[in-house]
Amino acid sequence: MSEKNNLLDFFKDLEDPRRDKCKKHLLLDIVGISVCAVICGCETWEEIEDYGKAKQDWLKRFLSLPNGIPSHDTFNRVFSYLCPENFERCFGEWVASLSTLLDGEVVAIDGKTIRGAKVNGVSPIHMVSAWACENNLVLGQLKVEEKSNEITAIPNLIEALALEGTTVSIDAMGCQTKIAQKIIDAQANYVLGVKGNQPELLENIEDEFRFNKKIDKSIDVDYGHGRIETRTCTVISDFIHMENTQKWTDLKSVVRIESIREFKATGEKQTATRYYITSLNESAQKLQSIIRNHWGIENKLHWVLDVAFNEDRNRKRKGNASQNFSLINKIALNLAKKEKTCKMGIKSKRKKAGYDNQYMELLLKV
Repeated sequence: MSEKNNLLDFFKDLEDPRRDKCKKHLLLDIVGISVCAVICGCETWEEIEDYGKAKQDWLKRFLSLPNGIPSHDTFNRVFSYLCPENFERCFGEWVASLSTLLDGEVVAIDGKTIRGAKVNGVSPIHMVSAWACENNLVLGQLKVEEKSNEITAIPNLIEALALEGTTVSIDAMGCQTKIAQKIIDAQANYVLGVKGNQPELLENIEDEFRFNKKIDKSIDVDYGHGRIETRTCTVISDFIHMENTQKWTDLKSVVRIESIREFKATGEKQTATRYYITSLNESAQKLQSIIRNHWGIENKLHWVLDVAFNEDRNRKRKGNASQNFSLINKIALNLAKKEKTCKMGIKSKRKKAGYDNQYMELLLKV
């Protein structure tokens, strides 16, 4: 395999969905323009075309552009028919080149609905993504098929990623024996939320914490955003009341997180209790940290996609366009997250890339 020195090198193997006689523009040019335009804040095919025309002279420095800038209809048509599985495979190879997952790094897996992609009464598409909490990178994504749910997509996403040595965290939707087995088969560990979808397991865990005195406890207090939150993490590794533990591959510990959130302005208090199972045999302090890291996928990925990239308003509905555009957003987000020289937020980085070609080149070289 030839050496890959830049982002587009990883997408050279993309299969072009167009017939040869219809190809006025190179597929890599279309991908390259789209990525650059989205980095700079473009959200529609028309905006991408306008960006390309405005930056055509600069784009010629690293793109061929034999027939100039494609029309917005061309961008729409190509990404509507482009195979998303092939696109996601190339994305995964590129992400793997950016950094190495650290031993014990938390990889959070969670789903997000792109609500604007709803059309003709058909449900909007739902994407499951994997987020490397320490590296601050999206590792991969998969679409949840219609009339299905995350349970079917998560095992396929796990298989597609190199997770050896990591700790995979998933909310209660992913608390399934087959998913736990998949994670162990990938030579990783798991931390899985437990709710009412596993009633027998949940009852066993509650009994364990009610009667078992062999516990490890850690208390964490967080001040900020006008509130005080106290989280008590309790861990049991020496089971007394747990039944059928052999169903859960390598189950080592059960975890309880009790949180009390007090709002300074009103004095109102909110309480919540959450339970987890894990293949780790770690201290309460360590497991508290791992579980907190899981929520990075909400705060650093899903929230940013909605606020900085307006993904929830993405109204691309033709063919594979919405799924593929979601991946372009994640390419742009990874590039912005990986660039460390400018101490500014994602929105500011995107604006700077729009008016500063040198900074854009810096982003593309990370």
